[in-house]
Amino acid sequence: MTDPLHTELLRLAEEAARRAGELLRDGRPADLEVAATKSSPIDVVTEMDIAAEKLITSLIAEHRPHDGLLGEEGAASAGTSGVRWVIDPLDGTVNYLYGLPTWAVSIAAEQDGETVVGVVAIPMRGETYRAVRGGGARVTDARDDERTLTCRPTPPLDQALISTGFNYVTEVRTHQADVAQRLIPLLRDIRRGGSAAVDLCDVAAGRLDGYYERGLHPWDLAAGDLIAREAGALTGGRPGERPGRDLAIAATPGVFEPLQRLLEDFGAWHD
Repeated sequence: MTDPLHTELLRLAEEAARRAGELLRDGRPADLEVAATKSSPIDVVTEMDIAAEKLITSLIAEHRPHDGLLGEEGAASAGTSGVRWVIDPLDGTVNYLYGLPTWAVSIAAEQDGETVVGVVAIPMRGETYRAVRGGGARVTDARDDERTLTCRPTPPLDQALISTGFNYVTEVRTHQADVAQRLIPLLRDIRRGGSAAVDLCDVAAGRLDGYYERGLHPWDLAAGDLIAREAGALTGGRPGERPGRDLAIAATPGVFEPLQRLLEDFGAWHD
C-alpha cells in the first residue's frame, strides 16, 4: 500500500512541475537574456529560472509550510516536518537559453534524508516522469498515455550508448573531455544532452544504456536518480559511494559495474 504522505508529496510535485513547465514553455521571452552567472561566465541563470523556482516554492509553501527547501536558485530552509524538497526549476538552462528542447523541471521530496518522490517534467517532449520509492516509475506522454518505465536489457559494454555532461569550469571540462576520449573506443557511442535530469529519465525509459557525470549538485540528481532506480537501473558514484559531486552514474545492471570501473581507472572524479 502506498504511504498516504508519499501520495500527497507526489501529487504536489506533479502539480508544481506542471505549472513551472507551462510557465517556462509558454512564457519564454523572445529576447531572453542571462540574468546572472554562477561557477563561470558560461554557467548561466536566466530570469525564467528564478521565476520558475519562485512559482514552485510558493506552491509548496502554500500547501506544506513546515517542509524544508533546497533550490538551485537560492531557496533554502530547514523546515520542521522531516520533509525537504530538492528543486531544479530549470535543468538545462543553456539549452533553454538557445531554444534547444532538452531541458526539464526536476522536483524531489526527501523524508528523513531519503528521496521518496521524484518528478521530472520535460515540457518540449510533453513527458512527465514520476517515481515513488518502492513503487516503480512511470511516464505520461503528450497524449496522456501512461506506461511503466523499465531500463533496457543489458548489452555488452562495447554496444552500450552512454550519455555524459561537462562542467562549466574550463579545467574540469578539459579533464572530462579526456575521460570521454578514452571511453569512446570502448562503447557504442557517447551522447551529451545538456540536462542531467533528462539523461537520468532516458536511462529509465530505455533510451540510454547508461549515464555518468562529475560535479552534479543534489538538485540535479535527486528526482532523476530515484526514477532511474525505480525503473531497474543501478545508480551510484565512486565504488561503494552514493552518487554525488565527485561522480554520479546510472546504468542498466550489467553496464553499471564495468562503466564504474572504467571511470575509476580513468580518474573521472579527479580535479
